[in-house]
Amino acid sequence: MEPFYYNHMDKERQAVYRAMQQGLLSLADSFQIPRIDGHALSDIFFELRLDHPEIFWVSSFKYRYFADSPNLIFIPEYLFEKSKIKDHQKAMNARVEKLARPAAKLPELEKEKYIHDFICENIHYDKLKKPYSHEIIGPLGHGVGVCEGIAKSVKILCDALGIWCMIALCGNNPEKGIKYRHTWNIVKIGKTCYHLDATFDNSLGKCVETGGEIRYDYFNLDDKAVFRDHEPLIAPAPACTDGDHFYYKEKKLSFTKTEEVYKRSLQTAKKNKTLTFHWRGGYLTREVLKELIELIEKAGAEQNKTAHIQLNWPQAVLRIHYTDERSQAVVTMEEANEGEES
Repeated sequence: MEPFYYNHMDKERQAVYRAMQQGLLSLADSFQIPRIDGHALSDIFFELRLDHPEIFWVSSFKYRYFADSPNLIFIPEYLFEKSKIKDHQKAMNARVEKLARPAAKLPELEKEKYIHDFICENIHYDKLKKPYSHEIIGPLGHGVGVCEGIAKSVKILCDALGIWCMIALCGNNPEKGIKYRHTWNIVKIGKTCYHLDATFDNSLGKCVETGGEIRYDYFNLDDKAVFRDHEPLIAPAPACTDGDHFYYKEKKLSFTKTEEVYKRSLQTAKKNKTLTFHWRGGYLTREVLKELIELIEKAGAEQNKTAHIQLNWPQAVLRIHYTDERSQAVVTMEEANEGEES
């Protein structure tokens, strides 16, 4: 269990963190913590719960202080009646243990995939944003969550399976229409860190709604790739510099030559399968995309089929399947997101 944010705080903030953690675990109605300004207090409260997603029963707080006191009175606001919290704790502990058990003996990378796939196959994005959807009890207890709850669920399952994991946090960007902060995970496989955004993959695959194939567009990205469509981080995080273990590259579905795209598209058309691949042959410019679409279309025409192409342009990932009617290729632009778009 990695208390990443705690380890990056100064001693003053760490003292507040520890006092807050102790008070929340004891389910106190109010308790004293060392005095600190309100903005810092909010940051510590938020980061404590990113480090410890098992503390899921508190959503916000109030505080008061006396002018001459070195302490604050911290007043947590609990999501549930205190009499119910221990029941919820017991249920969540059992749920995490049950989910982790089948993957306990898998290699690290397979454990990571198991967690990612569980999210994609079982969790609906909660557009109503219920308070519990920001905590593990949303995804793991009710099958719904927002990015924060999903990232916390990934972390607690990684913790249970012995994978180093922290939660990354970026800001909003009103100019781009991005209203909310976004959270995802950084995992350490071996000694190398990677970005893992199960929420974005969930929004692309929509497996729960459609029964479609799981997407891995955001599975083990480096910094360069993830920040093509993620805002800059607003909290510390380790650097992710290795792009060689991106999922599609590992599975030999990252193509550098147009001939590869044509050959695999032809196989896909013949077998009535779906092909998802990553383009790694230089930047995916409009000219390159046009050439790829023409080759994918040509492969379909040779089988008297029409190509349907879904494009995640920032990550240069294309997903194609063919249908029997004959017409021009159908290209759909995809936008991975927190689940806001249907």
